[in-house]
Amino acid sequence: MIGPYVLPDDVFDALAAGAGGRPAVLLLRRARRSRNLLLLRRALDGPCGRAVEPAADLLAGVERVDPEAARSVIDGPAFGTWAARTLGDCPAHHRGGCAGRDLAALAVLAAVRAARPARVTVPVREGRLRLPGLGTVTGLGEVPEALVVVEAPAGAEGAPGTSAGSCRVRVLTAAGERVLPRDPSRPGHGWQPVAVLDARHRGLTLRLPLETATPELPALETASAGPAAWQDLLRQAWELLVDNHPRRAEELAAGLNGIVPLPAPARGVASATSRHAFGTVLTSWPADPERLALTLLHEFQHSKLSALTDLVTLYETGGGPRLYAPWRPDPRPPGGLLQGIYAHLGDLAFWQERSGSRHGPAQADAAWRLAQTRAHVERGLTEAASHVRLTALGTRFLERLARTVRDGTGAGGGSGGERLARAVARVQAGDEAVWRLRWAAADDTGTERLATLWRAGRPAGPLPADDVRAATGAVVGPGPEFGRWAARQRGAERARPAREAADAVLAEPHRAQGWAELAAAAGEEDRPGADVLRARTELVRDLCVRLTARQPAPPPGAAPPRPPDPLALAAWLADTAVGTDHSGVGPAADEEGAADRAPQARRARPTRGSGRVGRGQPAEAGRAPGPASGDGLAVPVESGSGEAPVDPARSPGSDPAADEAPGASAPPGQADPRPVLPPARTEHGAHRGAERPSADVQVGSPAPVEGVRRVQQGVGQGAQGGLGPAGRGQRSGVAEGPGAPPPPGPGGGPDAGDGPGGGGAPGQKTGVSMSQNARSPLAKTSATG
Repeated sequence: MIGPYVLPDDVFDALAAGAGGRPAVLLLRRARRSRNLLLLRRALDGPCGRAVEPAADLLAGVERVDPEAARSVIDGPAFGTWAARTLGDCPAHHRGGCAGRDLAALAVLAAVRAARPARVTVPVREGRLRLPGLGTVTGLGEVPEALVVVEAPAGAEGAPGTSAGSCRVRVLTAAGERVLPRDPSRPGHGWQPVAVLDARHRGLTLRLPLETATPELPALETASAGPAAWQDLLRQAWELLVDNHPRRAEELAAGLNGIVPLPAPARGVASATSRHAFGTVLTSWPADPERLALTLLHEFQHSKLSALTDLVTLYETGGGPRLYAPWRPDPRPPGGLLQGIYAHLGDLAFWQERSGSRHGPAQADAAWRLAQTRAHVERGLTEAASHVRLTALGTRFLERLARTVRDGTGAGGGSGGERLARAVARVQAGDEAVWRLRWAAADDTGTERLATLWRAGRPAGPLPADDVRAATGAVVGPGPEFGRWAARQRGAERARPAREAADAVLAEPHRAQGWAELAAAAGEEDRPGADVLRARTELVRDLCVRLTARQPAPPPGAAPPRPPDPLALAAWLADTAVGTDHSGVGPAADEEGAADRAPQARRARPTRGSGRVGRGQPAEAGRAPGPASGDGLAVPVESGSGEAPVDPARSPGSDPAADEAPGASAPPGQADPRPVLPPARTEHGAHRGAERPSADVQVGSPAPVEGVRRVQQGVGQGAQGGLGPAGRGQRSGVAEGPGAPPPPGPGGGPDAGDGPGGGGAPGQKTGVSMSQNARSPLAKTSATG
């Protein structure tokens, strides 16, 4: 039986505000369980069906005697990643190495928890038999598989109060037999158990397996921190969370289901989330309780948003990763950008509390991190509003998210005040300038046109299109030179004078750090063209280099001509930057008196709101921006994109795919400093007086695992391929019973946030729109319906 889900309006809005509470997390967990059942049905019907079938039969048998044991496996860290790998990129459907066979290891866990007798064949790889949730058998040699036999005492099957210790587990191979310890949580000869961490404080309990036996997730390869150290650290982190973030601690207790320890990076902490493993946090050793607490908050935000987008569509998909996120060194797809914004709400709440409860240097550090995190989120919201094609629900989602940020403590709060805000803004501006020099390329034809107009003393007109390249291979950050400069800003009173920075750029135009300092200085001094220096750095540099290379030779005895001033160039570009020219041909110039207008004298400020310096044409009022025409920036979604390097070796809170971790920074950097969240794409005035569209998706009761063999294909009326829209009265394809949805995108690794925005139809109306006179996405919102 298939039952639809309901995501009530108040739950949707609470999740959009960053939290949601325990009931919302429980609903998301049930929805993800339903999705996993649907994926199991799909796997049974696909090329891997014969490999999956024995384990699926065992799971169905377990559910008949102990439904909770079956659910704990389907909800666990390994099931979703197994399903994604089997459906997306199984390496050998018909050659004996099929990924579908790994379901047998999960079925063993279910049988042990239910004390149900079982015999199932489990793959052995590199001499190891991994049993997620239980442990790893080592030293099995070059055998391809093992027969695992679960023996339970008579009368123990499915009986309440039985435990794994009541079962005897034997592992049979061609080389002999291994018997696991009666208590599988204890180590033994050739047996490495999965430890279970337990933290209790003020009535809230957190029980998490330290999952080292999952084939699809990275395993701990070093003994730098054993289970006892993790236990002690989790206890302290849990006390911190329960005392200072009680509502979020309730969410974590309801939703977290495991920690996967990662190998430690060269420095800092690596952390990640797989969008297929709801509630599972991948992290290297955090070293202190505060870092672990922050990591749990940050990564669980990723899990919540991934589960939410199973139910609703927040944006339209298509294209590749082209968007700027100040916490990442690489271009991001829309899903990654939205994931990063949402995850940083956890960081924002954490540092807001810490900045108010600490003293001395610790308080100053927390205040800096709060200001930087807030700037990250604000800039991310601006980028999303400008370049992501949001659905009506996506617009509503970001508006509530923006309200949370707006209503929080300002970036200038705490010690430091205005000086702190200026320092953060400098780092943000410099980071964005360096990012653009690395990833964006100006159009050669358009740049040559601008050079001709500059020499003729004519207006620049619309800026040429740019092209943001996608990252390939390992991606590193902006480099140690920028890192040292950024670190100095925390103690600096002001930026280097813009005039001095401009002279340094002229001396070394190919040095990225010089352009970072110039963008920061121009912004702090509020220079004409500061927005262009930051948001189109590559264009100013290319134009400066082009003009310098083609200067006419001076007459004999005359001083060489001075190269074009980058500050004057930026001001000239900003003066008439009313859009993006995609034709490569500039506007018709006003011939009369054109030669008398010296470009260097054009210091008029760009009209605020007259246009946007950046990728694509500015959106018309009342309409969401569509894909940029001709600039290579269709609104993107792609799966998987790496952090520096693409393995999870990133600074605090980072995520090799969606984790959008604390890093370098950049506040709004468009020439129009007032981009706003676009209202829903409906006829003008259509909201007013109408009923507000809902985020509702109907909910029903679960179907048993056993039903995967009998349930009819399809997921019910109104569903779109298994992940349906979220309109009122429509069914969601995520249902408590397996149908046959199309598989999700390829999976298997940590990649939260790079998947599609959900499965619903775009363009649904919403009753909430953003004021068109707002300065940023954090401006006051208004309900019009």
